[in-house]
Amino acid sequence: MTVTSATRPSTIVQSEAAHFGKMAAEWWDPKGSSAMLHRLNPVRLGYIRRAVDSHWGGNRASFAPLTGKRALDVGCGAGLLAEPLARLGAAVTGLDAAPENAAVA
Repeated sequence: MTVTSATRPSTIVQSEAAHFGKMAAEWWDPKGSSAMLHRLNPVRLGYIRRAVDSHWGGNRASFAPLTGKRALDVGCGAGLLAEPLARLGAAVTGLDAAPENAAVA
């Protein structure tokens, strides 16, 4: 994943970015500080899948319904949503204010 810095004024709250950046090592631990995100992920992926199938008339049996589509995950953390979207076929761009999180993704 490429990490870049903006040259324009930012709306990023550095203390918040630092807080979530400190969690980088724990993002992928399903019993760690992000446990609820891990539990929520199947629900939100199911919702996204149904919305994609409904909007684009996708094949519900397809294992890669997002093939040929792009997804933007703003505030992606370590990629808990971005990575499954990529497995579903999407070309995903993940953005996060904490470089530590992007590095973990």
